[in-house]
Parts: sequence; C-alpha cells; structure tokens
Amino acid sequence: MSQSKAQLRRDGFTFKDFFVAHDRCAMKVGTDGVMLGAWAPVSKARHVLDIGSGSGLLALMLAQRTSPEVTIDAVELDEQAAGQAQENVQASPWAERITVHQADICQWSTENTARYDLIVSNPPYFDEGVQCATPERDKARYTTTLDHQSLLEIGATLITEEGFFCVVLPIEISEAFLSKAQTLGWYLRLRTDVTETESRLPHRVLLAFSPRDGEMFADRLVIRGPDQRYSESYTALTQAFYLFM
Repeated sequence: MSQSKAQLRRDGFTFKDFFVAHDRCAMKVGTDGVMLGAWAPVSKARHVLDIGSGSGLLALMLAQRTSPEVTIDAVELDEQAAGQAQENVQASPWAERITVHQADICQWSTENTARYDLIVSNPPYFDEGVQCATPERDKARYTTTLDHQSLLEIGATLITEEGFFCVVLPIEISEAFLSKAQTLGWYLRLRTDVTETESRLPHRVLLAFSPRDGEMFADRLVIRGPDQRYSESYTALTQAFYLFM
C-alpha cells in the first residue's frame, strides 16, 4: 500500500499490508493495540480468539503474523464496530481466515465448543467513572459490560492447555488484574513493562498468561529515544506494520 494512497484515507489507519477503517468504532487504532498485536506469542497458535475486537485491528495483525492455516475468531459486542471490522477483514488479504462475530462474549463463549491456542484482548480498562461522549465509548472504555473477572473466567474456559491469554493494561490497574488472574489459576509467563521514554516510569504493561505453570520472562519496552524518534526496540517490534518504518 503506497504512501500516497495512505494520505487519501482519513477514516482510519493505513498499515503496510492492510487498512483499518475505524470511524464507526468507539475506540480508534492506537499504540496499545498495535503493541499487543505485534507482541503476542504466535509461534504455536493454530486457533486464535480476539475478544472485544473493535475495528478488527488485533485479528488483522495476528493474521499477518501467522501462517495460512491459522484461523481467527473476532468477537465484538457493538453492532457498528463489528460491521466495520467485517468490512476491514473483507478488504484485507486474510478474509478467508478471520471470522467476525457480532455477539456478547459472555453468551458466545457458552455456545462455542472451540478451544484456542492464543486469546488476545485489549479490554475495557476502568470501573465506571466520568461518562464518555457516547454509550459506545462507555462500553469500550469501562468494565460495565465486561469486567476483568468475567474476562479471565471466559479465557480460562476457552484456552488450550498450552495456550496463552494476552492483554494490554494501564500499569496502575495491572496488579489488581494479576491478583484476579492468579486466584483463578492463571500463571503469568510473559511480562513487558512499557514506558514512553527511558526516564519515565512504565504506563502500560503487556501480560501473557498460561493455564500451565512455567518460567516467567519479564522485560521493558521504551517507545521513544532521547530524540523522540521511535526506539530501536519499538521499531523492531512494529516495523512489519507501520508504513514509516
């Protein structure tokens, strides 16, 4: 996809191999989702689930990173967002591998018999607070429609024995999430603390849980260097996707 073509599209975000329209979605393409989509471990994944898919960003990124036999289910509650995700998938090179479901994951999970080697979610972050501009953004931002306890329980029913369940969270709520996960029998296997620059404290964290115990690997990702350009590590993580890298 050319740079000139990218400049013509203002209703979404143009990546190297696909375009994500997000003008009908409450939450837009952002760094959190891009990091999670580029970071989640895919080497053993054959069946992938994206919970709260929104525009379809994570499903599309994971399709790009995986082999042709890998299938992806993307579940999104909001009708407008699910419709836009479906359009984004159909316009992508991976339309035959991604299935978008407009559904409440709580109900959908009870009717679904499949098990997944990789589950990803860029979940609602916060308990209900100041009202957002739209009800759709409320649902996307707050845990009123999908609280973290329910998310972890749903993940546990759908994961394979060797699978990973991956999320991105604000650092300030990550400890509470970790505590809930451990209580439910999840084991933390991968953790990346994310900071904007070397001198700042982490503001996001990428977490990968497994139903099986094992060694835990932790590291740190700095997004920008002293010159405010993307750091070498962030570039290495995301260069398969961003046009300008």
